[in-house]
Amino acid sequence: MKTQIQHLAQQYYEQIVLDRRHLHAHPELSFKEKETARYIAERLKSIGLSPQENIAGHGVVAVIEGKNPQRQCVALRADIDALPIIEKNEVPYKSKNEGVMHACGHDVHTASLLGVAQILQDLRQEFEGSVKLIFQPAEEVFPGGASLMIKEGVLAANSHTPAPKSIIGQHVMPLLEVGKIGFREGVYMASTDEIYVTVKGKGGHGAMPELGIDPVLIASHIIIALQQIISRNTPPKIPAVLTFGKVIAQGATNIIPNEVVLEGTFRTLSEEWRYEAHRRMKKMAESIAEGMGGGCEFNIVVGYPSLKNDVALTQRLKYFAQEYVGKENVIDLDIWMAAEDFAYYSQVTDACFYRLGTRNEAKGITSGVHTNTFDIDEEALKIGAGLMAWLAVKELAGAFY
Repeated sequence: MKTQIQHLAQQYYEQIVLDRRHLHAHPELSFKEKETARYIAERLKSIGLSPQENIAGHGVVAVIEGKNPQRQCVALRADIDALPIIEKNEVPYKSKNEGVMHACGHDVHTASLLGVAQILQDLRQEFEGSVKLIFQPAEEVFPGGASLMIKEGVLAANSHTPAPKSIIGQHVMPLLEVGKIGFREGVYMASTDEIYVTVKGKGGHGAMPELGIDPVLIASHIIIALQQIISRNTPPKIPAVLTFGKVIAQGATNIIPNEVVLEGTFRTLSEEWRYEAHRRMKKMAESIAEGMGGGCEFNIVVGYPSLKNDVALTQRLKYFAQEYVGKENVIDLDIWMAAEDFAYYSQVTDACFYRLGTRNEAKGITSGVHTNTFDIDEEALKIGAGLMAWLAVKELAGAFY
């Protein structure tokens, strides 16, 4: 079976590249992926599948039925949305939608899963069970397409397909050389929450601060004090990050504004500490503002939970990956303080989110995700499609030895 999958991955490689380049050239933002979804659905229909469309917005789902399709099911997920970034790459497949770019590799994930669809459709008489293909919208924007697709029953059983016993997600990693695959058991990625703070004071002339209440000074104290929660209240064994990336004070060199706006992100790997930190941050910010004569509106938009890879599933998939690409090409990953709405799936069923190496320094392909020069070595697409198909088949077979 491995040889068959590798042969088919090579056979369909050119089409997978074409799919990736088409998607890269026509990116769409979260919840606006109409044409992307249409393209996915047409490609699935072209290989004999009957996709469900318009799930949780522009989500697309298809099922490949092997022998005894109701025996068990494994789900595979790809995200399809892009980012609000102006692409700087000068390549034939550069974004044609100004200000929108596939800078996080979702075009790679989608093209790879389309390749998986073709491979497994060809091999459907060679495995037992069903493989559910989930093309998910809106990974980049709260509340996240994963949570919405779950609410619409994407992980539930129906009359034709059992509930997935497990779900597998693949994501590019430009820190890994092409050909390498990364896994981590247990908690892997952080929760993410957005923090919006409005510090209120009383504006006035910069030469007479005693007549006003300076919200810039108050905001400065709040920023420093909140970092104290990370350094002095977070248990040392729990990773946590607080970053304020936006500070707006609409004053001037000689004008104290009436208010200052702070916007930031809070991330941690502990759900229990997450909500305790929320309470502490809000209390501290409000107390500081009040103590300095001002006021404070402290709002937290709760985002994605931390992502936990099921240990047993991840151990199995890591072993299967070693079979497919060689033990020397499968590495153990460290924790990652970025966030992913794939975490929602991990709260419903056994889940594994692994990394696909895309870096090639010899070709100058080294830029990180969410940058305007991000690109991949397209050799990764051979592995991206073939490996995912192999993992699905092996997981259905329950072969671990």
